[in-house]
Amino acid sequence: MADETFSPLIISLEVAGLATVLTFFVGIGLAYAVLHIRSHIAATIADAVITLPLVLPPTVVGFFLLLFLGKRSAIGSALLAIDLPLVFTWRAAVIAAVIVSLPLMYRTARGAFEALDSSMIHAAQTLGVSNGRIFWRIILPNARHGILAGLVLSFARALGEFGATIMFAGNIPGRTQTMSTAIYAAVQANDYDLAFRWAVIISLFSLFFIGAMNLYLKREVRE
Repeated sequence: MADETFSPLIISLEVAGLATVLTFFVGIGLAYAVLHIRSHIAATIADAVITLPLVLPPTVVGFFLLLFLGKRSAIGSALLAIDLPLVFTWRAAVIAAVIVSLPLMYRTARGAFEALDSSMIHAAQTLGVSNGRIFWRIILPNARHGILAGLVLSFARALGEFGATIMFAGNIPGRTQTMSTAIYAAVQANDYDLAFRWAVIISLFSLFFIGAMNLYLKREVRE
């Protein structure tokens, strides 16, 4: 009974945590790659495509996920053939969370990279330092504040994701029901007390992580 009671919290943290890990690496990689696209038109198109989920209604994102990854799609059919369904599974919840939170990680990481002093990079290049070493030893450490901000914002966004999740992963108690979808189900059932409790919990989690990030950044600035 306890597991059923707290399953939306557990599922939300698991989904948001895994989605944030994926978003972290993919978002940083995309930000670095787009900045190094030589064609201005190609870079603009890539930037728009990556950022698009940030401005689209989440239900539209969920609908597109159903179109491209659902049972009727080529990818969905191929995955079903190897007994790896996506729709209405925890995997769908993770994918939905990644898609909607990725633009936040991408935009903040790109902004952090663009704000770097390019003279440091040019100096390292003239000394014969490899691009890989420059990225890991110069770019990432100096962009860590922006990347941390993107990481926290991505986690908070993934934790509160609703529209794409309910469209693509559903609202199955104990399997895909997150805190956000649990709030929706509680309101539909006219159980406002339960909805309020989940709303408070998700708000406290978000405030905690944002507050922790702000304290860390302030300490870094003082040091």
